[in-house]
Amino acid sequence: MINEIREYTPMPGRLGDVIDLFGTVLIPLFRRHGMEVVQAGVTTIGDSCFNELVYTMRFSDLAEMERKWAAFLTDPEWPAALAEREKSGPLYQAIRRRVVDTGAFDSLLDGATA
Repeated sequence: MINEIREYTPMPGRLGDVIDLFGTVLIPLFRRHGMEVVQAGVTTIGDSCFNELVYTMRFSDLAEMERKWAAFLTDPEWPAALAEREKSGPLYQAIRRRVVDTGAFDSLLDGATA
């Protein structure tokens, strides 16, 4: 299993627009393409606190991740929605992405509770 962590730092004053795009466009498109979001939120402590959307997606492996992102990125609804939101200027200052391989830890964490 792998997790992809995505961090979006909006332009000043645009966090609400980013959250709206995520909820009204991205989540439905992710579902359409079989993409699983396992968590989403706004950073409250650390770099970019209160001005950063962070979400994590789960995939079985890199091939699945690449295949699903390719389908998402070629969905005509995505570029149209982004272009509409960026009519008044760019949404993002920075976008960061990490992929974490959880394979070695999956069995250690099965049934673990905090």
